[in-house]
Amino acid sequence: MDKKTDIHLLINDMANGIQNHCKNLQYKNPLMIGIQRGGVWVATQLHMKLNYKDPLSELNIAFYRDDFSKIGVHPEVKPSKLSTNLDDRHVILVDDVLHTGRTIRAAMNEIFDFGRPASITLAILIERSGTELPIKADIIGKKITLKEGEHVKLSGPEPMALEIKKTG
Repeated sequence: MDKKTDIHLLINDMANGIQNHCKNLQYKNPLMIGIQRGGVWVATQLHMKLNYKDPLSELNIAFYRDDFSKIGVHPEVKPSKLSTNLDDRHVILVDDVLHTGRTIRAAMNEIFDFGRPASITLAILIERSGTELPIKADIIGKKITLKEGEHVKLSGPEPMALEIKKTG
């Protein structure tokens, strides 16, 4: 990742993209949901910029992951908090990094356990190469390609910073 990646600029671009997306599709009063942890950090910034009426909702997808038995539960994960009924709502689902697609699949499984939204728009800060599932983001801050053995991590929440690390 180049040192010039400005997260606040990416989030501004994402907010504009979400606003245009919702306007074009005539979504009124969408509900924003951040995936814990990094997705909530990004969603908090987007939620403030877009001035949504409903409080920001948060998803903890730890128990919905298909690799739960391998990775266990992250010690800082908090329970999900959904601010309202999801039925027939247009949901803006926010996460920090889209890689394999497994986190997003798990998030959608949990969302449908809480209700049946009218639609789900996926907003991602960083989309990296290597998606394994047929999941594509609607709003993307930045696309990156990493070398074998590298992964990108968002640290934060204040200040938020992106870094590329070697696996292992």
